Amino acid sequence: MAKGRKEKLPTSRVRRTAKVGALAGGQTALNYATKAANIARTDEGRRSAAERRQIKAAEQIVEVLGQMKGAAMKVGQVASFIDTGAFPPEVNARLQEKLAQLRDSAPQVSFERMREVVESDLGEPLEDVFAEFQEEAVAAASIGQVYRARLHDGREVAVKAQYPGVAQAVRADLQNLGMILRLARRIAPGMDAKAMAAEVRERLTEELDYEHEAQQHRAFARAWREHPFIHVPDVVTSLSHERVLVTEYVEGLRFEAVRELEQSERDRFGEIVFRFFFGSLHRHGHFSGDPHPGNFLLMADRRVAFLDFGMTKRVERSQVEAEIEVVRRALAHDAEGLHALLTALGYYDADDEDVTPERVMAHFRDLASWYLEDEERTIDQDYVRQVMIDSGDPRSRHWALMRRGTLPPRAMLARRMEALALGVLGQLEARANWHRIAREWMFGDPPATPLGEEEARHLGRTGRRGRGSAARVA
Repeated sequence: MAKGRKEKLPTSRVRRTAKVGALAGGQTALNYATKAANIARTDEGRRSAAERRQIKAAEQIVEVLGQMKGAAMKVGQVASFIDTGAFPPEVNARLQEKLAQLRDSAPQVSFERMREVVESDLGEPLEDVFAEFQEEAVAAASIGQVYRARLHDGREVAVKAQYPGVAQAVRADLQNLGMILRLARRIAPGMDAKAMAAEVRERLTEELDYEHEAQQHRAFARAWREHPFIHVPDVVTSLSHERVLVTEYVEGLRFEAVRELEQSERDRFGEIVFRFFFGSLHRHGHFSGDPHPGNFLLMADRRVAFLDFGMTKRVERSQVEAEIEVVRRALAHDAEGLHALLTALGYYDADDEDVTPERVMAHFRDLASWYLEDEERTIDQDYVRQVMIDSGDPRSRHWALMRRGTLPPRAMLARRMEALALGVLGQLEARANWHRIAREWMFGDPPATPLGEEEARHLGRTGRRGRGSAARVA
């Protein structure tokens, strides 16, 4: 990994507003300059200029948000793989390559300053706690950096430490969130800015408390312990505090390397991602809401390790069953029933005569066709882009309906998880019969794939098959 510039994290609202404001001003100036030049350009010249402007905008936004960390970087991470606009594949690929640098960005805060955080939280010098501590961070995230270390008992561990002053930076970003989201929409026009703002505000505060994350992490480790193809590293509880989280160290291929593997391996990896995130929701009622690719590793034994649990949610079983019932009614082509249930769940106003059952059914099927239709389907970037447009963008044929609906707060993180997981599958171009796999946990169907058979044997041994409906749906 290339070394990043070591600089102090800007934490005050004045400094962070200045950074975002300067970026926004630069983007506006770039737009005006392009429009002025377009007067003398052909149609082809205008399209080419628009592509160049979008790429330059992405590069600038990635650079600034990546340096800022905090909520600004969190928004950029999400934007980096939702939707990069309606561009040709080769242009989209270049954008994704640049945006991927945000997910795997090099450290920006010096080891000396990060060492102070670790020693302050642990209450001891590093040498007393660790037999070895590598000074170069192995990963950088939105609010902290990860280091590799070895305990005196020989265990290899990952030490995640928060950036100095990041809590103050997050509070400043939340005050600037509207401006940050407007910038992010330049590289992700399909992003639902309103829903993103609510989610960032609600969840990022939890992410600042690593003790809370350790508790959630331990719950996932217990739920997936000894699983045949999913691994959640253990937490070292005695060394985990408010600003420091220590876990088992895991080695493996990062997402960009997985994307270069042959089709069968990408399909397998994609199915595991699908089973982990969707299976967590439906089997356990406890899921991670942050499926961005920086949180996965393909281990040498072909298991996939899932690493970050700062943004999680527990849901009542009744909510899970209600969502399964939504799918059931869509599969039965019961437009009246689907409309009534989504209205009861708070997605639409029951008295709105413009929200008809037929329009609701058409919109839902466009959003969920990849796991509603009983066929093998390759999830590619074009499909993901269209789903994101249909999720909240004026370009969608469903825009008039979407403007009359709302996303209930209690469902927001689950919908975000589904959308971002789909984005991961799109980058992998993973292929499967997603419908048959989903039926395993939704309707209690028998395993649909070899991985499903492995999982069924594991769940049978552990008695953790979950409480999904055993009803069959044609």
